[in-house]
Amino acid sequence: MFGSKDVGIDLGTANILIYVQGKGIVLNEPTVVAVDSKTRRLLAVGEEAREMIGRTPGQVEAIRPLKDGVIADFEATEAMLQYFMSSLNVRGLFSRPRILICCPTNITTVERNAIREAAERAGAKQVFLEEEPKVAAIGAGLDVSRPTGNMVFDIGGGTTDIAVISLGEIVTSASVKIAGNKFDADILRHIKDKHKLLIGERTAEQIKIQIATVYAGSREETMQVRGRDLVSGLPKTITITSEEIELSLRESVSVLVAAAKTVLEQTPPELAADIIDRGIVLTGGGALLHGLDHLLSDELLVPVFIAEEPLSCVARGTGIMLENIDKYSLK
Repeated sequence: MFGSKDVGIDLGTANILIYVQGKGIVLNEPTVVAVDSKTRRLLAVGEEAREMIGRTPGQVEAIRPLKDGVIADFEATEAMLQYFMSSLNVRGLFSRPRILICCPTNITTVERNAIREAAERAGAKQVFLEEEPKVAAIGAGLDVSRPTGNMVFDIGGGTTDIAVISLGEIVTSASVKIAGNKFDADILRHIKDKHKLLIGERTAEQIKIQIATVYAGSREETMQVRGRDLVSGLPKTITITSEEIELSLRESVSVLVAAAKTVLEQTPPELAADIIDRGIVLTGGGALLHGLDHLLSDELLVPVFIAEEPLSCVARGTGIMLENIDKYSLK
């Protein structure tokens, strides 16, 4: 391989997806690294490191290097990117790849520079930064280059980005630090407060996927949950219902609804009319939260659609933009 291949990275709080020119999405791993807490030596990355969360001996530390969509641990992020980039073998014999990397809207210049620097140190010749909802919209199949309003609700692990896009640019947007990880934390706290049971992050995520809903009365399922009894300190099993999980998520979801209403209120009337016709597209892992599309449709009085394969919209969007660099004038 003489020439390097362009690379698109969806650097998410929960997962990292990498698109390689000509190959498509080649990597989808949890954004987790495991290090030796004494020597800071890298022990594992991705799924292998995620398996260690909550189960590591004292000297092994499982770290999520991104928080709320931005870099919280620069060294760990750099090590993770270098590991994945070298394993994918995207460098050419005489050249380094161009990398398109996505970030939330409304992040600071310092946070943008940290993302750019991490990518450069991982071996990029040139780094392009694009805002996540715009890339997600392109990945979901929307034509954002036309003078019509497209509204995207991108719910990741750390942040939810809501944006109205027209003529290839974001017209109005909001970025809220309530997303998949916050839903997990809500479930975890509810079970601790109501049932006096301590569960782990992964169990909370399983509950969210298997029985959670945010649309009251739309799901009536139960699930057995194991954890540690806070009173006796012994292992214990309880049964929880979809109804109680809906109650535990209600407050966080109401913040997302309020943010969406604010974005719509700030949208020019002509574009708002387009959104009534075209609807809102949900992308990101949070789009799969049961009942969210119906709830948003009821609250915003606009049709709401879940994108095809919402988890990979941003990564697919980076691919489309890299294949058409001139059209999208990357910066």
